[in-house]
Amino acid sequence: MKTTRLEAFSDGVIAILITIMVLDLKTPAGHDWSAVRVLAPRFSLYVLSFVMLGIYWNNHHHMIHMTGRVTGGILWANLHLLFWLSLIPFGTTWVGDTELAPVPTAVYGAILMFAGTAYYILKTAIVRSQGPDSTLQAALGSDAKGILSVLMYAAAIPLAFVRPSIAAAVYVSVALVWLVPDRRIEGRLREHERR
Repeated sequence: MKTTRLEAFSDGVIAILITIMVLDLKTPAGHDWSAVRVLAPRFSLYVLSFVMLGIYWNNHHHMIHMTGRVTGGILWANLHLLFWLSLIPFGTTWVGDTELAPVPTAVYGAILMFAGTAYYILKTAIVRSQGPDSTLQAALGSDAKGILSVLMYAAAIPLAFVRPSIAAAVYVSVALVWLVPDRRIEGRLREHERR
C-alpha cells in the first residue's frame, strides 16, 4: 500500500483534534481586559497543545515521506500514535478546568509520554519495513531527541504531584526542543528528490 491514504487519514484526525480543542475554548464572561486575563492560563495550555499536535503533524509528514510503502505493522503503529494524540484535547481541557491541579497535570504528561513512545514505535516499524539500508534510520540515527523527550515526560509526571508548574515547564521545554522540524530528515528528503 502507498503512503497517501495513511497520511491523509492522519492529517484528518489531527485537524479534527485541533478543532475539538478550539471549540472547547469559551469566550470571556465579561467585556474588558480583566475578563480576558482570566482565560490566559487556559489559552496558554491550548497554545501548548496546539504546538504539540503541530509538531507531531510536521514530523509525521516528514517521516511518512521517507516511507516507500505501508505495511500492516505501520498501520497499527500509526493508529496507536493517533490514539494517544486523540487524548490531548481531553488532557488540555482537564488541566485547564483545574488550573494545573496535580492529577490532571500528571495525566496530561502521561498522555504526552505515551504519544512520544507511540511515535518512536511508529518510527521503528517504518525502519524495520525498510530493512538494513533504511533511509529513515540513516536520517535519525539513534533518535536521542525522541528518547530524551519521553524520559523528560516520565520525569515530569511525578513532579506534577510536587509542583505542577515545574511539570508544565518540562512539557513546554520539550515542545521548544521540537519546534524546528528535524533537519536530518529534511536533508535526506532533499537528497532523495535530487536523484
